[in-house]
Amino acid sequence: MLPVSAADATSRELIAELQPGDRVQITHQVKVGQRTWTTTTIGRVVRLDRRRHGLHFRRHGDDTVFSDVIVLERQDGELTTLTLDEFTTLSRA
Repeated sequence: MLPVSAADATSRELIAELQPGDRVQITHQVKVGQRTWTTTTIGRVVRLDRRRHGLHFRRHGDDTVFSDVIVLERQDGELTTLTLDEFTTLSRA
Protein backbone atom coordinates (compact mmCIF):
# COMPACT_ATOMS: atom_id res chain seq x y z
CA MET A 1 0.00 0.00 0.00
CA LEU A 2 1.29 3.47 -0.85
CA PRO A 3 1.90 5.90 1.99
CA VAL A 4 -0.78 8.54 2.36
CA SER A 5 -0.92 11.87 4.16
CA ALA A 6 -2.92 11.88 7.38
CA ALA A 7 -4.82 14.89 6.05
CA ASP A 8 -6.24 13.26 2.90
CA ALA A 9 -9.40 11.15 2.54
CA THR A 10 -7.55 7.90 1.74
CA SER A 11 -5.57 8.17 4.93
CA ARG A 12 -8.67 8.93 6.99
CA GLU A 13 -10.11 5.64 5.68
CA LEU A 14 -6.90 3.77 6.54
CA ILE A 15 -6.88 5.29 10.03
CA ALA A 16 -10.51 4.24 10.52
CA GLU A 17 -9.63 0.65 9.51
CA LEU A 18 -6.66 0.32 11.89
CA GLN A 19 -7.05 -2.14 14.72
CA PRO A 20 -4.84 -2.81 17.74
CA GLY A 21 -2.05 -5.14 16.65
CA ASP A 22 -1.73 -3.77 13.08
CA ARG A 23 1.83 -2.84 12.07
CA VAL A 24 2.22 0.62 10.57
CA GLN A 25 4.96 2.94 9.40
CA ILE A 26 4.49 6.62 10.19
CA THR A 27 6.72 9.29 8.69
CA HIS A 28 6.36 12.73 10.21
CA GLN A 29 8.09 16.06 10.40
CA VAL A 30 9.42 17.66 13.55
CA LYS A 31 9.90 21.40 13.23
CA VAL A 32 11.79 23.56 15.73
CA GLY A 33 12.32 27.16 14.68
CA GLN A 34 13.70 27.19 11.15
CA ARG A 35 14.88 23.55 11.22
CA THR A 36 12.81 20.57 10.13
CA TRP A 37 13.60 16.89 10.64
CA THR A 38 11.83 13.98 9.02
CA THR A 39 11.62 10.80 11.05
CA THR A 40 10.00 7.40 10.57
CA THR A 41 8.48 5.27 13.30
CA ILE A 42 7.43 1.66 12.78
CA GLY A 43 5.38 -0.21 15.32
CA ARG A 44 2.28 -2.09 16.37
CA VAL A 45 -0.89 -0.09 16.98
CA VAL A 46 -1.84 -0.11 20.65
CA ARG A 47 -4.72 2.34 20.31
CA LEU A 48 -6.06 5.31 18.39
CA ASP A 49 -7.30 8.28 20.32
CA ARG A 50 -8.62 11.80 19.91
CA ARG A 51 -7.25 13.99 22.68
CA ARG A 52 -8.29 17.42 23.77
CA HIS A 53 -5.45 19.84 24.24
CA GLY A 54 -4.73 23.45 25.07
CA LEU A 55 -2.38 24.54 22.30
CA HIS A 56 -4.26 27.76 21.78
CA PHE A 57 -3.75 30.68 24.11
CA ARG A 58 -6.52 33.04 25.21
CA ARG A 59 -9.35 31.32 23.42
CA HIS A 60 -12.89 31.00 24.66
CA GLY A 61 -13.30 28.35 27.35
CA ASP A 62 -15.79 26.32 25.29
CA ASP A 63 -13.59 26.37 22.19
CA THR A 64 -12.40 22.76 22.20
CA VAL A 65 -9.41 21.67 20.15
CA PHE A 66 -8.69 17.99 19.48
CA SER A 67 -5.81 16.09 17.89
CA ASP A 68 -5.84 12.57 16.47
CA VAL A 69 -3.10 10.48 18.03
CA ILE A 70 -1.87 6.95 17.59
CA VAL A 71 -0.08 5.01 20.32
CA LEU A 72 2.48 2.55 18.91
CA GLU A 73 4.56 -0.15 20.52
CA ARG A 74 7.97 -0.20 18.87
CA GLN A 75 9.90 -3.43 18.33
CA ASP A 76 11.91 -2.88 21.54
CA GLY A 77 8.68 -2.59 23.58
CA GLU A 78 8.79 1.20 23.95
CA LEU A 79 5.41 2.95 23.74
CA THR A 80 5.32 6.15 21.72
CA THR A 81 2.49 8.56 20.98
CA LEU A 82 2.37 10.33 17.62
CA THR A 83 0.06 13.19 16.68
CA LEU A 84 -1.37 12.84 13.19
CA ASP A 85 -1.34 16.06 11.18
CA GLU A 86 -1.04 17.20 7.55
CA PHE A 87 2.72 16.51 7.61
CA THR A 88 2.27 12.85 8.60
CA THR A 89 2.29 9.96 6.13
CA LEU A 90 0.93 6.59 7.14
CA SER A 91 1.31 3.15 5.56
CA ARG A 92 1.00 -0.45 6.66
CA ALA A 93 4.32 -2.09 7.50
